Amino acid sequence: MENSAINSAIAVKTFGFLILVCSPGLILGQIRYSISEELEKGAFVGNIAQDLGLTVAQLSARQFRLTSEDGREYMMVNFENGILTVRERIDRDHFCGQANMCTIPFKIIMKNPSALHHGELEILDVNDNSPTLPESTVAVEIAEAIAPGVRFPLENAEDPDVGTNPVTAYTISSNDYFSLRTQVEGDVLSTELPLEKPLDREQRSSFRLILTATDAGTPPRSGSAEIIIKVVDMNDQKVYRSILRENVLPGTLVVKIKANDLDEGPNAELTYSFNKQTSLRIRELFSLDPQWTGDIHIEGVLDFEEAKSYSLNVQAVDHGSPAIIGRSKVLINVIDINDNAPEIKVSSKTFNVPEDAPPGTIISSINVIDRDSGENGQVQCKVSKTNSFRLEMWSENHYELITSEPMDRESDPEYEIAFIAWDLGPASLSSNTTIQVIISDVNDNPPQFVETLYNIYVMENKAPGASLMALTASDPDLDQNSYISYSLLNNVGYVFPVSTYLSINSMNGTIYALRSFDYEEFKSFQIHVQARDAGLTPLSSSVAVNVIILDQNDNAPIIVSPSGQSGSEAVVLLPQSSAQGYLVVKILATDADSGQNARLFYHMVKSTDPSLFNVGQNTGELTTSRVMMQRDTTTHTLVILVKDNGQPSLSSIPTIHISVLENITKTTTSSRISVASSKHFHDLNFYLIVIFTCTSILFLLMIILLIGIK
Repeated sequence: MENSAINSAIAVKTFGFLILVCSPGLILGQIRYSISEELEKGAFVGNIAQDLGLTVAQLSARQFRLTSEDGREYMMVNFENGILTVRERIDRDHFCGQANMCTIPFKIIMKNPSALHHGELEILDVNDNSPTLPESTVAVEIAEAIAPGVRFPLENAEDPDVGTNPVTAYTISSNDYFSLRTQVEGDVLSTELPLEKPLDREQRSSFRLILTATDAGTPPRSGSAEIIIKVVDMNDQKVYRSILRENVLPGTLVVKIKANDLDEGPNAELTYSFNKQTSLRIRELFSLDPQWTGDIHIEGVLDFEEAKSYSLNVQAVDHGSPAIIGRSKVLINVIDINDNAPEIKVSSKTFNVPEDAPPGTIISSINVIDRDSGENGQVQCKVSKTNSFRLEMWSENHYELITSEPMDRESDPEYEIAFIAWDLGPASLSSNTTIQVIISDVNDNPPQFVETLYNIYVMENKAPGASLMALTASDPDLDQNSYISYSLLNNVGYVFPVSTYLSINSMNGTIYALRSFDYEEFKSFQIHVQARDAGLTPLSSSVAVNVIILDQNDNAPIIVSPSGQSGSEAVVLLPQSSAQGYLVVKILATDADSGQNARLFYHMVKSTDPSLFNVGQNTGELTTSRVMMQRDTTTHTLVILVKDNGQPSLSSIPTIHISVLENITKTTTSSRISVASSKHFHDLNFYLIVIFTCTSILFLLMIILLIGIK
């Protein structure tokens, strides 16, 4: 029922959102929750989404996360309903000790936009511990001469619970000589045993009383101890005070305890000691000279952060019979010195950040704690010089490491960032840690070819399947973002698809010929090769490749002129009156090849009269090498070799038949002679008149025929 009542008050927001203008997009607020200690894992804390004014979807979208100063996670959020629950059982007594208020500070960090909310988780005490007295049996010696009204202090009971659950009352068994008095000293209820009436050792030498300590829990818990009082003599109690710095060296004198005994002899010899209720820790820190002087010295190492003050109960016992005890109290205050360097707490020292993370991305939350007090505990921080990251203080002792510029893994794959913290004490102490930021790859670089244009030279008639060239592209990204595949792009405007001529190995970029090429068909063409990576959003680039066909001497010369009915044989008429150097015929030949493969040479292989004709080696002109004579034959057969300059050379062999015409020679001669002889001239006129007359008669007959038909 108690837990139910407490949980009903859980998720009470004691502070609304306090808007503080710290930086653009930053909103600071404070939230407070209360839960009982010892709750089971998964117990309800509050509806964090509702208290922040967010929807459940926004918790994930804004990367909601909880952080605490000690790095531990005491609560967890359910991203499906926005409910905050207990992650682990919390023991308030272990966590906060006797502190009246037990709170666990936490921070809520969100992005898009960036926001920080401060929060506190108050741990409410439950009465789960019973009061415990230091000893179950306490022996007290009281001198019979003590006057009524003297009070004897008793050791306080201890109860880890706080609030209404600690010790709130003491009772003692009923008797006529002693009563019980309680008073509050600070936050502690102390007890004293006042003497109500004079003691008479002869009437009663001892008392047995039961001291009971009770807390105010529901139901209350209690603890008890037996007090055994022996009636003896009395000594006065005195209080000693001392102030020590926490770095005081062992052996240093704290205080001198001096007890006076007016007796003589053995009754005046004193032995000093801590009382039985003195804790083991105090005995480790302080030593007491048991003989005569009662000097207290430093035995261990004082620590202001462990305890700011100590209370020592010292007693002096004489050697009389019966022995008489004197008591005194020593109060020691410890002064803080700057002996603690700042403690840097970071959840991890290695972080992965994608290279496309925008400036302002939170890399790590860092808490810095200095256990010293005052200016000794005031801390300042910085990070090593880098333009890529900056340090922002979100709250006291809480810092965020944030990106300040875009990341590029290809230029800086990782960073070693030194985080340095130092206090403001007179002798400043510092500490540092190194945070490694690894930039993870994203696919932001397309593959790049080495060249902007490639030329492939291919010999025509090369066998299909031959490797022509291997193209290589590089991608500075990592893993699958750098895996490259190659392909041929379809060329727009070509009458033939590229895939019928070439193929490419998609893995290594090697280009293969699917068929042999013919230089005489086409001399060059251009293709485009694409390189594409395997990223989730793949990137690609392409490059132009000129395929240049190299000529091979695979075409023999073709005879163009003179041409004959038989193809390779031709008939040429030659006047018998041809002079030396007379151009008989010009042999014209072509070669489909190019360059040296198309350079032609002409040679006479066979001739009826080798002395009569000559052929130009480079021109192919067939000329007479001398004057024709009457004895020369009237027909000649010439075999000409036409070959190219390729390796190996190809050739054609045309045959030329030459007929020597005598009448053509006479007519020509008569014409020439008629210039000098009038007889020959008249004969020629006669022939012309006859021809003209015959033509006229024929023309006249045709006209008469036409008229008759008409």
